[in-house]
Amino acid sequence: MSDIIRRDPRAEWIARNRLHPLHAAMQPAQHSWMGPNGVIRKNPHGIGFIGPNGLKRIDRSGAQQGGAVKRSAAVEVPLPLHQVPAPAFYISVVPDMVGGRLSSHDRDLLGLAHQLAGQDGAVLAVVFGEHKESAFATAGVDRLLVLEGEEFSGYAPEQRVQGLRAVDNQFNPRHWLLPDSRSGGGELGRRFAAALGERPATRVWQVKDQACIGRAGAGLQDLARPLARLILAAAECAEPVSETRHEALPVELSTSVVRSLSRIEDLGAVAVDPAAIPMAEAEFIFSGGNGVKDWQLFHETAAALGATEGASRVAVDDGFMARDRQVGASGTWVTARVYVAVGISGAIQHLQGIGACDKVVAINLDPGCDMIKRADLSVIGESAEILQALIDAVAAYRNDAKRDAA
Repeated sequence: MSDIIRRDPRAEWIARNRLHPLHAAMQPAQHSWMGPNGVIRKNPHGIGFIGPNGLKRIDRSGAQQGGAVKRSAAVEVPLPLHQVPAPAFYISVVPDMVGGRLSSHDRDLLGLAHQLAGQDGAVLAVVFGEHKESAFATAGVDRLLVLEGEEFSGYAPEQRVQGLRAVDNQFNPRHWLLPDSRSGGGELGRRFAAALGERPATRVWQVKDQACIGRAGAGLQDLARPLARLILAAAECAEPVSETRHEALPVELSTSVVRSLSRIEDLGAVAVDPAAIPMAEAEFIFSGGNGVKDWQLFHETAAALGATEGASRVAVDDGFMARDRQVGASGTWVTARVYVAVGISGAIQHLQGIGACDKVVAINLDPGCDMIKRADLSVIGESAEILQALIDAVAAYRNDAKRDAA
C-alpha cells in the first residue's frame, strides 16, 4: 500500500460549505476554547470529554454528530457528593440572584469561591429574601444562609450591609466574593467594603498565585494586586462548579440583624415597556422567524408574556420586524436569561448570537432542526396553536391570581 496521502476534494468542499447537510459531520469537535476574558472554556457536549472528577460526558444534543446520536442514549451518572463536615474557614459569596435564581455570573463566582476554598474550606452563600433556586448543591454551595425579612426586600443596600456585617462577625470568612455587576452586586460590594474599612479588588477576572488580576484603563489593561479579602469579580472569572454535588446545608445567624434607619426610600419597581428595552440588555426575548405565519398573534403573545420581541434575519428581510430587532451574528448578540425561538430553524449566525443565553425554548414543526438541538426545552407543533395556548394559559393564571387576591 502506498504511503502517499491522498486528498479528498469532495470532503474539503463539504467542510467549506456550511449549507451542506454533511457539513457538521466534517467539522472537528471543539472541546475547549478561550473565552473573551481569557478563561479556558470546555464543551460539555463534546464526545470523550473527561471532567475534573473522571466522569465522561455524553453528547446529549447530537450536535457534534450531525444529529446522529439519539437523546435516549444519554446515561445519567450520579454526581459525587462533596462534604465539608468541619470547615477550617469560609469563603462567603453574595450572588445577585436576579429573578430569584442563580445567573451565569453567580455560578462563575461560586466556581472561583470553590477554588479559594480548596478541600478544607467551605463556600457560604448569603441570599437575601425569598428565592426560586433549587440547584445550590450542584452550583457549589456548601452552606446556605438565607436572610429573610421585609427589611431586605426591594432596594435596601444599607440594611443588606448590616446583614453582611452580622455574617462577617459570626463566620469571619477568609474572603468575600460579590459579582461586579449592574444588578446590585457592584454597589453592595463597594458599600460593604467601606463599612469594613477594606480596599476591594474590583473587576477581577482571574485569581492566580495569590494575586487578583482585574480590568483597568477602560477594560484595555490588566491590573494585578495581592489577593484581597473582598473581591468584586467580573463574569467568566472562573469555571463554574461541575460534576460535583455539594451539601448546601442551611445555617442561621446566632443574633438578629440590627435594623438601620434607612436614608433611602424604595418607591417600587417602575413599569417598563418591553419594546423599549435594548436587545442586548433584555432578560426575556420572544423571537420569531420564517415559521411564524400569524404575526399579529405573535405580537399579542409577546405582550401577554411581557417579553421583548426579536426576530431572525429572514423575518427582518421580509419586513415583518425592524432591523434593530434582528438577533444573530449579523444583528445583535443577546444574553437573555430566557430566549424563546418561534419558527426559527437555527442558522449558524443566529445560534452564534444566542450563545450566551441561559435557557432557550424552541417552538418548531421540524424536530431535526438545529434550533431544536440547541434548545433546553422544545415544543413540536404548529406555532399558531401553541401561541394561542400560551395566551389562554397566561389569561387563566392572571384570573386565578385576581380571585385569590380578592
